[in-house]
Amino acid sequence: MAVRAQARYVRMSPRKVREVVDLIRGKSVADARTTLVFANRSASGIVAKVLNSAVANAENNNNLAADDLYVKEAYVDEGPTLKRWKFRAMGRVNRIRKRSSHITIAVDERKRS
Repeated sequence: MAVRAQARYVRMSPRKVREVVDLIRGKSVADARTTLVFANRSASGIVAKVLNSAVANAENNNNLAADDLYVKEAYVDEGPTLKRWKFRAMGRVNRIRKRSSHITIAVDERKRS
């Protein structure tokens, strides 16, 4: 049974967050945490918080051991976009899109054989 955690309305572009999420998908929790610590991306801190929240949910709500967990699902959806304007020369204007993300991570117990 997969246990998940979400971070919604994160003020970071989904494209940037997906680069980090793709690094941890399918890994054990310990490997995923190590990968996030050494990932040179600003999104790695936010993704690490969501991962830790999913592990805490699994431990407290479902009595699962953190050592047996792995990242079953990890995906990033696009949140609402804030539209802003930047004024330019000669009376023109450029639109600035401030994007947001919804990050979801699901962990599950790895089957022992």
